[in-house]
Amino acid sequence: MSKLRFRVVETAFKKKPVAVAVPAERPSEYFAKYVFNKEKMFRYLPSKVYAKLIDVIDNGAPLDRSIADEVAAGMKKWALEMGATHYTHWFHPLTEGTAEKHDAFVEHDGKGGMMEEFTGKLLVQQEPDASSFPNGGIRNTFEARGYSAWDPSSPAFIVDDTLCIPTIFIAYTGESLDYKAPLLKALRAVDKAAVDVCRYFNPDVKKVVAYLGWEQEYFLIDEGLYAARPDLLMTGRTLTGHDSAKNQQLEDHYFGAIPPRVAAFMKELEIEALKLGIPVKTRHNEVAPNQFELAPIFEECNLAVDHNMLIMALMRKVARNHGFRVLLHEKPFKGVNGSGKHNNWSLGTDTGILLHAPGKLPEDNLRFITFVVNTLMAVYKHNGLLKASISSATNAHRLGANEAPPAIISSFLGKQLSQVLEHIEESTKDNLISLSGKQGMKLDIPQIPELMIDNTDRNRTSPFAFTGNRFEFRAVGSEANCASAMIALNSALAEQLVEFKKDVDELIGKGEPKISAILDVIRKYIRICKPIHFDGNGYSDEWKAEAKKRGLDCETSVPLIFDNYLKPESIRMFESVGVMTQKELEARNEVKWETYTKKIQIEARVLGDLAMNHIIPVATQYQTDLIDNVYKMKDLFPAEKAAKLSAKNLELIEEIADRTTFIKEHVDAMIEARKVANKIECERDKSIAYHDNIVPMMEEIRYHIDKLELIVDNQMWTLPKYRELLFIR
Repeated sequence: MSKLRFRVVETAFKKKPVAVAVPAERPSEYFAKYVFNKEKMFRYLPSKVYAKLIDVIDNGAPLDRSIADEVAAGMKKWALEMGATHYTHWFHPLTEGTAEKHDAFVEHDGKGGMMEEFTGKLLVQQEPDASSFPNGGIRNTFEARGYSAWDPSSPAFIVDDTLCIPTIFIAYTGESLDYKAPLLKALRAVDKAAVDVCRYFNPDVKKVVAYLGWEQEYFLIDEGLYAARPDLLMTGRTLTGHDSAKNQQLEDHYFGAIPPRVAAFMKELEIEALKLGIPVKTRHNEVAPNQFELAPIFEECNLAVDHNMLIMALMRKVARNHGFRVLLHEKPFKGVNGSGKHNNWSLGTDTGILLHAPGKLPEDNLRFITFVVNTLMAVYKHNGLLKASISSATNAHRLGANEAPPAIISSFLGKQLSQVLEHIEESTKDNLISLSGKQGMKLDIPQIPELMIDNTDRNRTSPFAFTGNRFEFRAVGSEANCASAMIALNSALAEQLVEFKKDVDELIGKGEPKISAILDVIRKYIRICKPIHFDGNGYSDEWKAEAKKRGLDCETSVPLIFDNYLKPESIRMFESVGVMTQKELEARNEVKWETYTKKIQIEARVLGDLAMNHIIPVATQYQTDLIDNVYKMKDLFPAEKAAKLSAKNLELIEEIADRTTFIKEHVDAMIEARKVANKIECERDKSIAYHDNIVPMMEEIRYHIDKLELIVDNQMWTLPKYRELLFIR
């Protein structure tokens, strides 16, 4: 196996960038080439059908099933012209991935032959087996029926030879079994609630859209090195591995020159993403060695979520073309930065106003303050739920260190906005503050133009930071489906905006002027949600103590964090805005607990295999060589001199014995602990047992394995080391 390590290292060093065929057209000309977007709809659909479908997409009008056949016919015609031979309903089950079942466009023609066919019925609805996906007990094997239903608001697209139709996925009994269905409900809820509040300032507002711009971080590892690490292959992260002497401490990788092989990968990825209508814009080296980031222009939230799920699949596919494997795990390497997926979220109106952006007029700024403060109220009231929405067995390794935000939800606002809120809170008059969008800053360097400085700084330790015209939810993990966080955030804000309107209308009903009523409620809310506002160092122990005093959720056990979904206030919130029922929430938590258990279970099994099949055999072989050397020294030198010369080897022999004994004993104990935990029937209790008992054992075993890595002869060590994984490109 050590020969494999050195062979793949040698092969990786010799690899050159793969040539990428660049389209002759400009990106704007091949953008969305494989997407059935509005331009294709206009070309392939009858005008009346097109008008009805656009009304569904833009205004949320009910889908008239009578047009389904004509839409399907137009979609099929386009797909066949593009070379598609199959179609699939493409949905987001509770696996953090996507699902698809491909069917060919063929049916009997009644004359002994075949014909291409795709009807409205096949477009609108299909029946996957609901019991084969995570469902939290909603569906059993003997009652397996589920439905996937077309989501017209997200355009169909072609991957290879298959037409992919974005859909929701629900049980036969109506409960959602995916991320898209509750996301669409949450977006509808925040749309309605925000429109009602917007009409205090502009009665012409008819629609509010939630926008999302995600930033996808990832690692690229040479495929040979990846294959030689069973832990990466099976779990997505390294379960052993001592720090490399050099990692990220020189801060020389961030924004550095992109390595040629990686640049070729990025080029092909961008071309393919643009063809699929994903507006990728930014690419760069991230902080850790072999860590990178890509980000698109922001889009409507539902479409942005679909595009993120699609780009993750595309990254895996394109990486293989370049001899890489992409790692989307939140913490593949201990001791260096993990990977997140910052969710830049904002609201905008159909009249072109960003609701989280300051304006030029006092009334514009009152609207801005209204939405900022209501967002803070929603985050404050449901801070535990928002943490649960981003929590997982994998993200738990990332939060709280190496530039990742801590596992306590708070909001950074910056100096200027903080002063505005303090002024409003303390003010007794209806005077409004004029916020400048940006302020000028001149540098004392003649050739550098005046810079425009945003009205907020950046705080990398804040999980939910205001960044000028949006909030950046930084705690979301790189492997996650953004929908989980977006469902919780938009639902919480919808509930809060409904409460705000109720409070304001009550004061107006008592005769108070509208502006005065809004200010009174805002002033009250600023005082209430003050505990969520924190602009300091989120890593400090002082903040942990302070957060606890403020009543914020400070729990770090992922299984217990999931309890936030089933708190009475969470159930009441989701049900009041029509996003999820108590039954759906209970089922989802069963899935979350079960998934947590399974991921830790797999990691524990892989670690046990590595310990017994790689680490201990190699360490004892090296120990045997040392013992042989000691005996030969005794034969060669007088006893006293031999003892002196062999003293260090004897220490190593003893240390190896101690560490391998510890590893073997604790692997055996971990197996027994798993057997005990596996007998627990309650999924919540089982996941707690894995968190409390198995995870600490894994850390203890890893500590001794990593120490052995420093001792054992490098030529004998079978697993590629961090210096090879992180610095070979």
